[in-house]
Amino acid sequence: MPRLQEITDLLHTWYPPDTADAWDAVGLVWGDPEAEVTKVMLAVDVTAEVAAEAAEWGADLLVVHHPLFLKGVHGFAATTPKGRTLAALVAAGCALLTAHTNADQAVGGVSEALATALGLTDQAPVVPAPGRALDKLTVYVPVDAASVVRAALAEAGAGEIGDYDFASFTTPGQGRFRPLAGANPTIGAVGQIAEVDEVRIEVVLPRSRRRAVVAALRSAHPYEEPAYDVVEVATGIDSTAVVTGSGRIGTITPVTLEQFAAAVAEALPQTHHGVRVAGDPQRRVRRVAVCGGAGDFLLDAVLRTDADVYVTSDLRHHPTAEFVEKGGPALVDVAHWAAEWTWLPTLEARLVAALGDDLQTRVSALVTDPWTMRL
Repeated sequence: MPRLQEITDLLHTWYPPDTADAWDAVGLVWGDPEAEVTKVMLAVDVTAEVAAEAAEWGADLLVVHHPLFLKGVHGFAATTPKGRTLAALVAAGCALLTAHTNADQAVGGVSEALATALGLTDQAPVVPAPGRALDKLTVYVPVDAASVVRAALAEAGAGEIGDYDFASFTTPGQGRFRPLAGANPTIGAVGQIAEVDEVRIEVVLPRSRRRAVVAALRSAHPYEEPAYDVVEVATGIDSTAVVTGSGRIGTITPVTLEQFAAAVAEALPQTHHGVRVAGDPQRRVRRVAVCGGAGDFLLDAVLRTDADVYVTSDLRHHPTAEFVEKGGPALVDVAHWAAEWTWLPTLEARLVAALGDDLQTRVSALVTDPWTMRL
């Protein structure tokens, strides 16, 4: 059976925590990383009712989209609603893990799942994510030490390109130097010019790993003072940024806005919120932009696309009115919970494909949308 740490690592590979917004709180909230996991339940929100369902089903792990705690706490006494919720999970031995804004932009994430549920093809981000912050390191090494230094760089996190690691480029050359008084040279003597057959090794690395990679280089390099340089690579070079980003835009078979809105209502779980539409019901819809969750931050970006309609949640009166006045795409506002629920079956399928018969999964059908009546 997989351990909790293995499942956590798997989700963090799909939805890296360092891609979450700075204000967000994602990752493992509670649980023993060494504990075995046989049952995983998935939900949008961790409410008292969802926690009770997870406990009754015997879940070992509850994975949710919305964080239970967005701000730091000193405890979770059962005298508060959130405390009671987490206490129920703890009592049942059910770990809790959150994937929030790190799951929004990702491949196989929330916006992509919503777009797929609505039948969009040829999907692309509305706003592509910037490329990872990358550095390129160049170092000069004696020929007989090159393999050791290359391995040390790779083990420290350098040389990862797409689905490849240990990637580097090496060219031969000749190094020349003269040790000064006080030096303790590995090769040559103080006061004498030495010439050494060397190679130039070049690797790329995440900027976040710069300190660790340079430390590994200095530790593995045979010279007292290795010659190296680090340069910052221009943002956007990373090809993985093409498939990640905020929202999604794609194509459907042309229909009227009225027909499209009806299809949206049919595709999403039912809520009292329903589906609200701003625009001419007979407008032709072919290009569709979506954003799971609250998407008014993308309104200006959507205006710059060729979208005929934008589907999202939590649209407020004034931003909506001003958007409509600009003559851009129509708007379809759906329940926040319903839009993000579409991600749960996608995540379930990924877990089953990765872990197979070693795991039982369950998507909670509890409607945790807060609205309970519409008159």
